[in-house]
Amino acid sequence: MRSPSYPVMPVRGLRSLAVLALAAGLATAAPAAQAQPDDGNATPASPATAAKPYMGWSSWSMQSSKYPGLNPNGDYSYLTEANVLKQTDALATKLKRFGYEYINIDAGWWRNYAWTPKFDEYGRQKADPVRFPSGMKAVADHIHSKGLKAGIYLPVGLEKEAYGGGKVPIWNAEGCTTADIVYDDLRTTNGWDSAYKIDFSDPCAQKYVDSQARMFADWGYDFLKLDGVGPGSFKSGENYDNVADVAAWQKAIAATGRPIHLELSWSLDIGHADDWKKHSNGWRVDTDVECYCNTLVSWENSVDDRWDDTPAWTRHAGPGGWNDLDSLDVGNGEMDGLTKAERQSYATLWAIAKSPLYTGDDVTKLDSYGLSLLTNREVIAVNQGDAPPARPVTPSDPQQVWASKNQDGTYTVALFNLADRPASVTADWSTLGFTGKAAVRDLWNHENLGTHRNGVTQALPAHGSRLFKVTPRGDALTWTGIEAESSANTLGGNASVADCAACSDGHKVGNLYTGGKLTINKVVVDKAGTYQIKVAYVSGDARSADVSANGGGATRHKFPSTGDWSTVNSVYVPVTLKAGSNTITFDSGSGYAPDIDRIDVPKSS
Repeated sequence: MRSPSYPVMPVRGLRSLAVLALAAGLATAAPAAQAQPDDGNATPASPATAAKPYMGWSSWSMQSSKYPGLNPNGDYSYLTEANVLKQTDALATKLKRFGYEYINIDAGWWRNYAWTPKFDEYGRQKADPVRFPSGMKAVADHIHSKGLKAGIYLPVGLEKEAYGGGKVPIWNAEGCTTADIVYDDLRTTNGWDSAYKIDFSDPCAQKYVDSQARMFADWGYDFLKLDGVGPGSFKSGENYDNVADVAAWQKAIAATGRPIHLELSWSLDIGHADDWKKHSNGWRVDTDVECYCNTLVSWENSVDDRWDDTPAWTRHAGPGGWNDLDSLDVGNGEMDGLTKAERQSYATLWAIAKSPLYTGDDVTKLDSYGLSLLTNREVIAVNQGDAPPARPVTPSDPQQVWASKNQDGTYTVALFNLADRPASVTADWSTLGFTGKAAVRDLWNHENLGTHRNGVTQALPAHGSRLFKVTPRGDALTWTGIEAESSANTLGGNASVADCAACSDGHKVGNLYTGGKLTINKVVVDKAGTYQIKVAYVSGDARSADVSANGGGATRHKFPSTGDWSTVNSVYVPVTLKAGSNTITFDSGSGYAPDIDRIDVPKSS
């Protein structure tokens, strides 16, 4: 989330690692001992359960942009009290009634325009008096007075500038100093190496985190973004393992008695997804969406990466914790730097993936199209509803279909054309598990499109999309399953059968690389036609395979990552078959293909 005026502020993205390191040392506000108790204007103290993805605004997109006029006092200077209050008032007027409620102040609130931090006598970040002359509590009070919630930011670890030669006392922890809470060798941590790694084997360490949490609670904050967290943030290894920090923050927040949503950033390691789910309410799954250019974002810089990087995380999201795709900057085309088609696709993916919906736009300057995207109640309902996040039901090719099944038996279906030129995209009903007719409603345009048989096809512009609610009127499909490791199949090159606890029959075919191939024999269908074959596979990263039938021409498809090498997912691949017995081949070509668990063939096309 981006905020008012902060100077040269390092952010979170590989492209700005050097600057980011600076950002980790922002300054906080008054000592908790001096902070006033909650004055009653704060939001109700109900548990921060994150039952739904949160919605709101963040300061970072405008802080990080070189768009003319946004940062007049130097890089990252947008973050100021005046700008935060301006965005608060605009959000309360324009977006609050649609569910947007958080005003999140990002990095830099404790740093001046030269990015020099300020700390109180207990080593806690202290508001820069130029950026936030009224202090952080007064800002939270104003946010609450508008019926909104206040969010704040910290980098993980003890910022180097707060160490004070190890002599700085820890608030409410007699005998504890900053020397006690870090390792003797002053090893560094976080995505920018801007902080010393905290040693939680010493009880003083928890006391320090407790003191920060207590300060934020006394100021009345409802949300904390903890940034530079590892494993992730483009760092790995013991020094960058911040699981203990995240657990300490969860414990500290609970001790305050105030419900504070804990969000983790950035580009978290999926191998620790269980830790993030256990100790936080949300986690960034990718690097910054911002382009650090003369607009807020750009399609190629980072927005389009989300279609590749989100699928592996889908199964980890749900009530209590959500996959965070970063800011949704679709509110002003000129400032965002995107076409209308790109803005709609961006908003569509965020909605169906159940990402938090927080815009980084200047809410005071939303254009009419941007306002329509951010306030479409039918699309917001997809994001905030009870259905699980959508996942791709087709390979990660330039034309894709994503879907999720709703509790009432309907489906949310998104069509995407990620190519640089117009193309048609088809959602085949068999990829949803049924055949026959279905009623289709266009959610963006609030329009019923009537009944469609077997699927729906749309001509889409470059980077375009459509979002539908599909109500089945036909029959459930029946399938014939064939295991990849069946002795009736043919293995070529390096391909071999391997154990697989998660696979349907305990085995899979792997080692499909540089010429390795699997041919599934005796694929029998009653009539000729194009069939959507369900392919169950395992792949710790996105991998491609050439798929062909009966020795004919192959089509190369990219299979999205399943997240690790012990999880099975499936997509549907179109294959043209003849009546009777067929063969289907998965060929790695010159690269690496996913491991194949099984295929399922619909009994009619």
